[in-house]
Amino acid sequence: MNENSSGNYRVLIVDDDFRVGELHAEMVNAIPGFQALEPVQDPRVVPKLVQSLKPDLVLLDLYLPHVSGIELLRELDVDAIMISAAIEPKNIDKALRSGALAFVIKPFDAKTLASKLRGWARYRRQLAGTTEFNQQGVDRLYRSLQGGEESSASVGAAPTEHAVLSCVKEAAEPMSVAEVAEAVGVARATAQRYLAALVANESLELQLGYGTRGRPEHRYVAR
Repeated sequence: MNENSSGNYRVLIVDDDFRVGELHAEMVNAIPGFQALEPVQDPRVVPKLVQSLKPDLVLLDLYLPHVSGIELLRELDVDAIMISAAIEPKNIDKALRSGALAFVIKPFDAKTLASKLRGWARYRRQLAGTTEFNQQGVDRLYRSLQGGEESSASVGAAPTEHAVLSCVKEAAEPMSVAEVAEAVGVARATAQRYLAALVANESLELQLGYGTRGRPEHRYVAR
């Protein structure tokens, strides 16, 4: 990821209609934590701009002059969300198979775009917040990309997960895996699995601390 000095996610908007590009830029800038770069109308310059500006995310129109959004998408090594009024199944299928993380249908309002961008940001944080995923964690990634909200202790969550979450939340200081396992009464591997899932859904935060022998270790704290 390439966040700027203010910590915002940088978004490059590609749309051949400058008025639409400016409108979408205003929507992006209204979302806390996001900054729109100068919208681009000519898709031929986009690959070089992505290399030089290093945006975190591209909002890419499907119908563009000179080269289609689908062709351009295949060239870009960057997260991208396709935006288009082309709602035929073949277009959506091609966009997703070509690497789009989501597809947003024009025209859309600011609330819809904010939901997608916040979901994408949650997806990026989940990827960065753990070293490995179980199936539940992968499923959370997909839900995040669709703009789905995750609660810290969702309905139907395993009782052990609730116990692990409560244990860390009630602790006076960050806890290690071993401390959580002992407090909850489960094996270390079990505690590690639930802690990783809770970090992935942003219920807990992973920190680097130091054990009694001075070796760095993962410690967990409530957000």
